[in-house]
Amino acid sequence: MEKRDNYFSWIIATWFGSGLLPIAPGTWGSLAAFPFAYIISVYSGPYVLTIGIVALFFIGMQASNNVVKSAQKKDPGFIVVDEVVGQWIALLPLLFLNHYVGPNLSFWFFAPIAVVAFLAFRIYDIWKPWPINYVDKNVPGGLGIMLDDVIAGIYALIITSAMAVVMSIYYI
Repeated sequence: MEKRDNYFSWIIATWFGSGLLPIAPGTWGSLAAFPFAYIISVYSGPYVLTIGIVALFFIGMQASNNVVKSAQKKDPGFIVVDEVVGQWIALLPLLFLNHYVGPNLSFWFFAPIAVVAFLAFRIYDIWKPWPINYVDKNVPGGLGIMLDDVIAGIYALIITSAMAVVMSIYYI
C-alpha cells in the first residue's frame, strides 16, 4: 500500500510529470495548470475550481510531504503541484468573468488576461516579495511548499482582477 501511495504522491507532486521536465519545472507546472483549470471551469464552473484549489492544496501538501521524505530534499524543484494551485488562484477572475459573461467575449479579450495571470504568478513566485520569502524560508514541509505559491497566486490574483475589470469596462 505504501508504494502505491508514494506513486500517487509523485504523480500529484510533479503534476503528472510536468515537474520532471529538465528546464524550468515551475514554469512547466504553471503551464500544465491551464488545461485543467479550463476543463474544470467550462464543465463545472469556477466555483468547482475554487473548491478544487482548496482540495488540491491539502492533497498537494500531503503529496509534497511524501515526496520530500522519499527524495530526501527540502523543497525539490520538481514538485510543481504548488505552482498549479497558485496558477489556478491567479486565473480565478478570468474564469468567473467567463462564467458570468459567457462565451460572447472573444479570444482577444481572454488571451491577454490569461497571459498576465501566468506572467504575474511566475514573477511573484520567482521574485518572492514579503511574505512569500518569509514563508519560503520559515515554514517547513508540504505546508511551506504549498503556502508560498498560494500567496504568490493571491498577489497575481490582484493584478489579474484589476486587468479583468479594466478590460470589462472597455469591452462590455
